[in-house]
Amino acid sequence: MKLGYFTMPLHPPGSNVTQTLADDLDQIVTLDRLGYHEAWIGEHFTFEWENIPSPDLLIAQALGMTENIILGTGVNCMPNHNPMMLAHRVAQLDHMAKGRFYWGIGSSSTPGDYEMFGFDPETDDRRSYTREALEVILKVWDDPRPGTYEGDGWSFKIPERVDDIGLAFHMTPYTKPHPRIAVAGVSPRSDTLIMAGERGWIPMSTNLVPTSIVATHWDSVEEGARRAGRAADRGEWRITKEIYVADDTETARQQALDGVLARDYRHYWHPLMSRSKNLDRMKIDPDMSDEDVTPEYLIDALWIVGGPEDVAAQIEEMFNEVGGFGVLVAMGHEWRPREQWLNSMRLLADEVMPMLSHLN
Repeated sequence: MKLGYFTMPLHPPGSNVTQTLADDLDQIVTLDRLGYHEAWIGEHFTFEWENIPSPDLLIAQALGMTENIILGTGVNCMPNHNPMMLAHRVAQLDHMAKGRFYWGIGSSSTPGDYEMFGFDPETDDRRSYTREALEVILKVWDDPRPGTYEGDGWSFKIPERVDDIGLAFHMTPYTKPHPRIAVAGVSPRSDTLIMAGERGWIPMSTNLVPTSIVATHWDSVEEGARRAGRAADRGEWRITKEIYVADDTETARQQALDGVLARDYRHYWHPLMSRSKNLDRMKIDPDMSDEDVTPEYLIDALWIVGGPEDVAAQIEEMFNEVGGFGVLVAMGHEWRPREQWLNSMRLLADEVMPMLSHLN
C-alpha cells in the first residue's frame, strides 16, 4: 500500500491567500521529504474555503521544489475551461513534470462555479460538457487535424499547418498517449467509477461516505472493466480519508476535536452538506438526525484518528472490509499547530505504514 495526500485546500474565508498558497506548497515539499507517493490539489473558483483556482500553477511550482512525489489535479473541473486551452496547459505541465503528473478530471460540484461559467445546477449539462470536452482533448492529442471543433458551450479551431513558419498545433503530452487520468466517485454504484473501469482510469473514493458505501465503489470499477474486457487492478484504487495520528489515541482524539479537523467540519462541511442535502451520505444509520452528525460521531464512524497502532488497525479493518486497495490518501487541512500536524504526517509514514506492509 502506498500513501498519498489530497488538499482542496481548506482555509477559512478571510485567510491571506499569499500565505495559504505558501503553506500549501510547504505541505507538498514536506510530504515529498517524508516519502509520500502522491499529492492531489483541488480546483475551485467560488469557494473561499477551497481557494486554489489554478492547481496546475501550484503543481508547476512544486515540481521544482520536490524530487519524487507525483502531483495531480484533484480535479480539473472541465466545465470551468475551454478544452483547447486546457489541452495545452495539461500537456505543457506533463512535460514539465516528465511523467510525475496525474490528471484528475471531473464535472465540478460547486454551484457558484456553475453560475460563474454559465451552467444550470438543476440540469446535467455540466456532465455532458465534461464528457465532450475530455473526448475532444484526447482526440486532438492523438490526431490534431485542422478544422473547427464544436460542442455544447465550446468551440475552437485548429489552423492549417504552415511548415515554413512552424505554425501548427504541436503541444501534445510528454506521457503517451496521455497522462494517467483519475476520477472520483461518491455515490453507491457510482457511474463515474464504472467509467473509470471501462477506460482504465485511476478510481478514487471520497472521504465523505462510510466504508460500507466505499466498498460498493469497487463493484462499479469491476463492472466497467468487464464491459470493456479489462482486468481491474485494486492496486490502482485510491481511498481518501480524514486521518490524524498522535503519539497515543487519547491525545489524537483530543487534538482532532479541538483542532482544525473539527473546525473545518463544523464551519464548512456541515453547512455545505446540509445546504446541498447531502449530509445523509455521511450517516451510517439513515435515521440519524442531521444534528447527530457531529465531529464526535465522525471520529468514530468515518475518520481515522488515534495513536499509530490504533490507526494501523483501523486502516487494516477498512482494507479488509472493502477487499483491498492500493493507495491510502490522507485529506489535507491546515497544519495548525504545525508541530502536531507534522508529527501526524510523519507518524503515518514512518510508523503506521510499516505496520501495514503485509497488506497486498
